[in-house]
Amino acid sequence: MSGIYIHIPFCRQACNYCNFHFATSLLKKEAMLAAINKEIELTAAGNTWPVNTIYFGGGTPSLLEVEEVSAVLRAIRSAYQVAGGAEITLEANPDDLTEEKLRGWKEAGINRLSIGVQSFFEEDLQWMNRAHNAVQAKEGLQLALQYFDNITMDLIYGTPGLTNDKWQQNVETALSLKIPHLSCYALTVEPRTPLDKLIRQHKKDDVNPDIQSEQFLLLMGWLRAAGYEHYEISNFARPGFRSRHNSSYWQGKSYVGIGPSAHSFNGAERRWNIANNQQYIESIEKGILPMEKELLTAVQRQNESIMISLRTIEGISLNSFSEEAAQQLLKAARKYINQGLVIYEPGCLRLTDEGKLYADGIAADLFFDVQATV
Repeated sequence: MSGIYIHIPFCRQACNYCNFHFATSLLKKEAMLAAINKEIELTAAGNTWPVNTIYFGGGTPSLLEVEEVSAVLRAIRSAYQVAGGAEITLEANPDDLTEEKLRGWKEAGINRLSIGVQSFFEEDLQWMNRAHNAVQAKEGLQLALQYFDNITMDLIYGTPGLTNDKWQQNVETALSLKIPHLSCYALTVEPRTPLDKLIRQHKKDDVNPDIQSEQFLLLMGWLRAAGYEHYEISNFARPGFRSRHNSSYWQGKSYVGIGPSAHSFNGAERRWNIANNQQYIESIEKGILPMEKELLTAVQRQNESIMISLRTIEGISLNSFSEEAAQQLLKAARKYINQGLVIYEPGCLRLTDEGKLYADGIAADLFFDVQATV
């Protein structure tokens, strides 16, 4: 097993674009953490594989007290075999970053922070309904850098009102701080989010996909010139600072998800916990894992491999498919190769910069028919 993901389903307030599972009330925090620690024990039964990465996501894990984070890590180390030098990441919001917490997290074993900045402009943060302000965004990063070398930060582009000049200032601010890893996402309007409702009510402007594409192309050029490796569609890293945890997802490795709504994968079967805090707690208290599961067919596994590997710098390895399937993939990719969207190298299909604008569509077009055998 490669990694463990811990979903902490609490936030101080709701960002209007977010469709992750969370609650803004902390009333059930104690019961939730007890359930998470118990689920760790339940999922560890019979496991002998070393854990190479641990990731606290959410939600907002930085809302937890240091001792609460430490208790979860103790539960993992007690139930699982954690490899020496394991990457242990905690997602944090800038407004939660204090010297006391940073010292405590480091002492507990956290060695990587993922900081949700999104923008350094006050008007953009207010537009997104973020809990922090522009001053906290920059000061939080500066403080975190005093305690952690391995830091990633999130930025969002393509929001209405974000000009190319402002987008460049966001990126240049991150570069001036020498942040070694950046995760940059185009704003997506997810169904049934507050943002979706506000746009349909004409209270906020919709996103412009052409502007998003332009800002993504600019981003790739700026970060390439700054020495960053564009190793996955949304992720850029200085040498040695790739996310080991997320890379394991893109490599199709197995992982365990703990907490409400968390997903797990063992190479053949995908499982996901119920996305309801109270029902999750009640089920775990009874010793029952509140999950649904799906056994993937060989074709589904191959199609997932196409989807995730095409997003990476390594691309699709044709050598991982049968000769017949590899030829079928190459035939399906030919039109994209001719259009300059895909590069073919012996044994490999990779996206060009322009091809990355259409990654999901190209991948879907390369999928094998679910009725086929590969």
